Amino acid sequence: MFSKSSKSQRPVSPASATGAKKTPFSLIGGDVSITGDLSASVDLHIDGRIEGDITCAALVQGPDSHIMGHVIASSARLAGLVDGSITAEELTVESSARITGDVTYRRISIEPGSRIDGRLTHRDGEETPAAELKLITSDGAA
Repeated sequence: MFSKSSKSQRPVSPASATGAKKTPFSLIGGDVSITGDLSASVDLHIDGRIEGDITCAALVQGPDSHIMGHVIASSARLAGLVDGSITAEELTVESSARITGDVTYRRISIEPGSRIDGRLTHRDGEETPAAELKLITSDGAA
């Protein structure tokens, strides 16, 4: 009697329409302030203020954010303030970034205008931040 199908129509996202794989990530907005350590098995985008250590797969920091603690990530793109050490296999320091602390990396890109007050250490060995992540989660100590 009716010409419409009885199946419900679901909206199609652009990613599913093109067959692209969705990458899960967590977002901490600019109006969020967290005191305590963060650990994420997925990518993390921070626009707010964090007072604690961060361990994640990939970190993207917005230009207005502030991290007060140590950062361990496989890759990191920093654009805000970081007061603490950073360990990343691949690190991009954007022009708006201000880092106070030691930086350990395998590959690094530093844009003109950024500032790093600390020691830069190139990592040649086979151990990666992912191995450090495993150590932290298995025995609970850094």
